[in-house]
Amino acid sequence: MVPANLPAWAQRMADLFRSGTVSQFIISGNIHDDVSCADAGQARFLPLQRFLSDVLFAPQEVVLFYNRGQGIQLAKGGDRFFKYLQVFDRFHRTRFASDAGAASDPDSSLASPGLLPRDPLRALELIDRFLRSVASGATTEGGEPGSAAVVVDYASFIAPRGESLYLSGEIGASIIKLRNWAQDPAIAGANVVTVLLSESLTDLSEYIVENPFAAKIAIDLPDAAAIAQYVRSLPGADKFKEFCEVSLDSFAEKVQGLSRINVRTIVMQAQKNSQTITQKSLVRQKKEIIEKEAGDRLEFFETGRTLDDVAGHDEAKAWLREDARLLKKNAARALPMGYLVSGRIGTGKTYLVECFAGECGVPFVVLRNFREKWVGATEGNLEKIFSILHALGQVIVFVDEADQMTGRRDSGTGDSGLSGRIYGMLAREMADTRNRGKILWIFATSRPDLLEVDLKRQGRLDVHIPLFPPADEAGIRALFLAMAKKLKVDLAAGEIPRLPFPQPLSGNEIEGLLIRALRRFELQPEEGKKETLAQILRRVVAEFRPSAQTRELELQDLLAVRECTDERFLPARFKKLSREEIDARIAQRSAIGS
Repeated sequence: MVPANLPAWAQRMADLFRSGTVSQFIISGNIHDDVSCADAGQARFLPLQRFLSDVLFAPQEVVLFYNRGQGIQLAKGGDRFFKYLQVFDRFHRTRFASDAGAASDPDSSLASPGLLPRDPLRALELIDRFLRSVASGATTEGGEPGSAAVVVDYASFIAPRGESLYLSGEIGASIIKLRNWAQDPAIAGANVVTVLLSESLTDLSEYIVENPFAAKIAIDLPDAAAIAQYVRSLPGADKFKEFCEVSLDSFAEKVQGLSRINVRTIVMQAQKNSQTITQKSLVRQKKEIIEKEAGDRLEFFETGRTLDDVAGHDEAKAWLREDARLLKKNAARALPMGYLVSGRIGTGKTYLVECFAGECGVPFVVLRNFREKWVGATEGNLEKIFSILHALGQVIVFVDEADQMTGRRDSGTGDSGLSGRIYGMLAREMADTRNRGKILWIFATSRPDLLEVDLKRQGRLDVHIPLFPPADEAGIRALFLAMAKKLKVDLAAGEIPRLPFPQPLSGNEIEGLLIRALRRFELQPEEGKKETLAQILRRVVAEFRPSAQTRELELQDLLAVRECTDERFLPARFKKLSREEIDARIAQRSAIGS
């Protein structure tokens, strides 16, 4: 009898197995964490393997574990398995039953490294024959069919993903064996359950994952309520207030995205070392743990800036401020799924996004390079990233240089379809409306035309915000002052020279002018009369030659105009242009550039 009050994923497994429709389960996700279960009305927590053997598979007569490192191990029913080995040895003239004194203590002896095979081909064959004996009743005195559960840990090391051409030999045989356990009526129709554990489905052979006779079960990271319940169960939890400056509920909210094991590490380290968990230390520890869990493919970014620190871009800031208020109100239905921020290089796209994150007051993560050369590794990285994002509650995800990161629907054969698979995974995740108000995607690029149209559509990146360098004197002055503040330069508005050329300057170019002026200022001789920084800046501006890539920069401006989803974001010089005029100018500059 399976106990009540199971976690949702475990209850689904129990229901499916009880219905007789599925006997093989592929469990992925947060599989290296503690699992919650009720014991006489009290919450207790067990490692997944213990939970499976002691709780979920308690009705099974035999519970057997296997992985390549430890071989076959018996959690329950060792005597039944030993009797089978004795029969097997007599028939095949093997010595499995004599493994390390198995007759005196079958349970412990079968867990020891001895004669039982560890390599997948032989171990799975032995397990397969045992399961068929259980199903046929050959292992019971009365000949009645028995019951058993087999858990294959680290399944991706036995049945890895790969092209069928390279899965011949032992790997192919193992894949077929595991797949047959799900669909062979002799096993699937008996009281036998098989479980494959793999942190990522993309690491596991698609012949296993896509088997219609197997059920995929995902274990999510715990939410705030589950974390609070877990902390209350830890030793010394009654003294939590003594070593944590935030309340338990606040603590649980702040550590969302971590596993229970990681939470226990934070709590027990503070308790055992008489340290205080502060707001600052909590943010630092969470950042370190999640970045490590994600393999440094996610970077947490902290900023003390807000949109008040952004010079210009008034309409964009007004829109983002309104969305920041909606985010704080949890008005999810009124929020976009994401933003596309485009514009020529140096217009402050990344800076604007960072300041928006500071305005919102929610975790801000940067998606780093998640591509790998190994088959399935890139998809596994993305799968891991998505699971962390879901557990964070509310989060802003920033993808810089998005045209290089997100893949394409049809990338040809140059990367064996990897780019298309990346595109597909991102497109599905970004379009999931359950994430509205929780995961806010922001893509930034100077070449939005290189992004797939489906990624830019409404329902994924709803709001397209174009950024442009200032073209009027007031805007240029404001940008000069902002760059001077960034460089900690004392510069008055009246000391900013007028530009002697018509081309607009972006923020990085203005910053470059200030650095050149500072360089000359610092290199002046110690003795004699010195020029002021303002005097030097005037000469630097007069000598400056604007970028030679004028056509390319103008093309980036026009591409941002074409992508814009609201006229209010456009400067007056672009509002009067029709779509046909914009397309004609883009075509002209593209032709010149090529």
